[in-house]
Amino acid sequence: MAKQFITSKRSLSEETEKKLNKQILMEGLSSASYLSMASWCDTRGYIKSAQFLYNHSEEERQHMLKLFAYINNAGGHALQPEITNIKHEFGSLREVFEDILAHEIAVTKSINELVEHCFNSKDFTTFNFLQWYVTEQREEETLARRAVELFDIIGEEGIGLWTIDQEIAKLENNGTETGLESGGGEM
Repeated sequence: MAKQFITSKRSLSEETEKKLNKQILMEGLSSASYLSMASWCDTRGYIKSAQFLYNHSEEERQHMLKLFAYINNAGGHALQPEITNIKHEFGSLREVFEDILAHEIAVTKSINELVEHCFNSKDFTTFNFLQWYVTEQREEETLARRAVELFDIIGEEGIGLWTIDQEIAKLENNGTETGLESGGGEM
């Protein structure tokens, strides 16, 4: 029996669909990585950092689902990516947040390449859709950078790690005080 489609017409090019599905993989990797980091923090007593990362894991999943809806609504087919090789062990709390910053910079690069592709191929609908991700990535990268800076500002000796753990939770709550736009500040 042949597949039945609501409509076979679509404005989303196959190349753009492929690139959007690649971005779904990036968002899924973010969610899975942050979940693993949250669990590591939880088992080491970094309760505030763990909660911060559990929340951000879910936010990254929502970013992925937003892409799913866009692709499918534009006549494409969003694909659940296979997520493997998630890091489960970290040498320190600092390593967790340095990895987050490196990952967010990679996601920013990926989003920028996707936006450039859409602009150059004159897919202005997808280009417009992606502007939310452009803004979101600036906020996420800034938040990750602030988290890493806490290690240099506070130091890790004595009660430093405990204090950093407490301050991580405040970063999210005080995003506007760090220059982040209100309503964002997600990582």
